[in-house]
Amino acid sequence: MLCRRTVHTNYKGAIFLENVLVLGYSSRNIACSATKAGYNVYAIDAFCDMDLKENTVACQSLLTDESIDIKNIDKKTILELIDNFDVYPDAVVLGSGFEELDLGDLSCKILNNDPVTMKQVSDKSFLAKELESLGILHPRSGNVEEADEIGYPLMVKPKCAGGGRLNRIAHNEDDLNAIMEEIPELDPTLTSGDIMVQEFLSGFPASVSLIADGSRAVPIAANEQLIGVPWLSGLPFAYCGNITPYRTPYTQQMYEISEKIASEFGLIGSNGVDFLLTDTGPVVIEVNARLQGSLDTVEMATGFNLFDLHVQSFDGILPEDIPDICQYAIRAVLYADKAVTVDGSFYEMIRAESIADIPAPGYQALPDDPVASILAAGTTREDVMEKALNITYRIRKLP
Repeated sequence: MLCRRTVHTNYKGAIFLENVLVLGYSSRNIACSATKAGYNVYAIDAFCDMDLKENTVACQSLLTDESIDIKNIDKKTILELIDNFDVYPDAVVLGSGFEELDLGDLSCKILNNDPVTMKQVSDKSFLAKELESLGILHPRSGNVEEADEIGYPLMVKPKCAGGGRLNRIAHNEDDLNAIMEEIPELDPTLTSGDIMVQEFLSGFPASVSLIADGSRAVPIAANEQLIGVPWLSGLPFAYCGNITPYRTPYTQQMYEISEKIASEFGLIGSNGVDFLLTDTGPVVIEVNARLQGSLDTVEMATGFNLFDLHVQSFDGILPEDIPDICQYAIRAVLYADKAVTVDGSFYEMIRAESIADIPAPGYQALPDDPVASILAAGTTREDVMEKALNITYRIRKLP
């Protein structure tokens, strides 16, 4: 099928934007998309990777000193960082980790779902109850005290944390008690009340990327999710990237479910719905009501600029139809398998590779910390997987 490519420029419409601020724990993909769409992009980010700096007018780190816990950064600190830029943004886009931040009192546009909606869809316990009322399949979920009622095995996870790094399986009560001790040790900001249990289901992880305007939604692509891939991460449920497209008999059903969710919650902009494809059909796992980690692969596979579509949706403008797929694309997130310090040999090696999220010189990654993302495109899924595997192998060989 031929790919319909469109030329994207700085969208004006009813929303006039020139200077855009992207704020997120890791915002490289959003910032790069915004730059390609023609905006002057500023970023506040935890990593300030080299390719983020190269694709923004200016970038500031959330971690202004080593004593700061990123989860405890308050609104005052964010406002001070915004004031440090030489221009005031026309719009702010909130990425992962800051979706619920309420910046409604700023004198610029906030191009996100409102904080109340974000808090609701991000709370896995609340979402479970809402999906049940809508008749949408979702794993039985509840508080830790409801573990026996739901039944083992159980997935134990933080209610609002993402990335899957802290997800664990409990096969019995002893497992659950051990996990309840382990998770707060790994993340001291979490208490027992922040943890939930969920019916454990087997299946294939997938997602749908869609653009919504508050009442309508248009699916953009179905994506295969790479979760706990052994050659990328030692963590069994860590998010390891995406492959777009995901060709499955369930694609149309996933699209319809995602559209229903977007309509019921009044979502706007770029949103994602995560699924598990089981023997009984698609089961919704969670909703990411923001620009997602699959942005790279969706853009590579469709030729669309998601940031451009995101901005237009706030004017009520949606794509006319689901875009054609041009090619397969992969984003593979590589985690450290040992303590790693990024040095000159790393940069020498990646010159000829398609690498994103390139860490700054001296970046020290402990085991299971992210190192970089591998991007590749090709004519088949096997093609892009092979390319990502080969690049991973070459990076792993570095001393």
